[in-house]
Amino acid sequence: MPPQTLQTTLQSENSPPLGSLSQRVLFYVGWIIVTGLIFLHPVTAFVTYSLANDNASHLVLIPLITAWLLYLERDRIFKLLASDRRSASLFFATGSALALLGFFAGRHWSALNQLSVYVLGLILLWIAGFAFFFGRPALQGARFPLSFLLLTIPIPDVLLDKSIYLLQKGSAEIAAVLFDWSGVPVLRDGFVFHLAHVNIEVARECSGIRSSLALLILAILVAHFYLDTFWKQAVLVIAGLFVMILKNGIRIVTLTLLASYVDPAFLYGRLHRQGGVVFFLLGLLMLAPLLWFLGRSEAKEIAPG
Repeated sequence: MPPQTLQTTLQSENSPPLGSLSQRVLFYVGWIIVTGLIFLHPVTAFVTYSLANDNASHLVLIPLITAWLLYLERDRIFKLLASDRRSASLFFATGSALALLGFFAGRHWSALNQLSVYVLGLILLWIAGFAFFFGRPALQGARFPLSFLLLTIPIPDVLLDKSIYLLQKGSAEIAAVLFDWSGVPVLRDGFVFHLAHVNIEVARECSGIRSSLALLILAILVAHFYLDTFWKQAVLVIAGLFVMILKNGIRIVTLTLLASYVDPAFLYGRLHRQGGVVFFLLGLLMLAPLLWFLGRSEAKEIAPG
């Protein structure tokens, strides 16, 4: 059956007359606005939290990146239009249930945990609208952008504390190895390192979670665009998790050695406060050879024999 005939069949059998793609987009934007107004208080709290918290500053950008992904891949995602009312109903029911849970039970939780449930519920309502206005083929084609949208959810308290602790511990272990390799005399006491001239602690603020999250998000996007094989995408993302810890350990050791042998002000100066960008770029350089290798081997796999 020709694609145009198949599209007409999908629209006539499975969907109400929603019109052209541009009309459906307008309907969907209207749905996002309406649900945003219904969730106005949580949305306001979400924006405030993201702009005021360094560890969450990326959250407000995720919906914008998702919209950009949908636009870039629009020819593939919206090739066939329909209306998947079954999936829409499922996502709508789940999102509504979460919103009610956050409203009635959330008052007994922390503000962050309640906000996380609200945002998840809102995202599921957005996915419900996507399924209704564009149909199952588009829903399947947009699996990555819609899954990426889940990164909008603020990390709940327990998971955030656990993540920061793991980054602290991993960074401290990497720093200990690097100190040993450097030959610098160091006495370690948990997260505290005692050198001849300075003592440093790998505190929560030194976990590097902000730049680590940025590196992880970038690794996910790069894996999606440059690698087609799932296991290779997974390898790159897992490598990104390791590089997050490695580059933070390098940052701790670098600042400590500079403070110990050059100037103690390095522990409080500009490189300490704003040097995350430098070590973020270092993390990207670490991932570049792996990305090149995975992309090269993938090209060989699909090349004609």
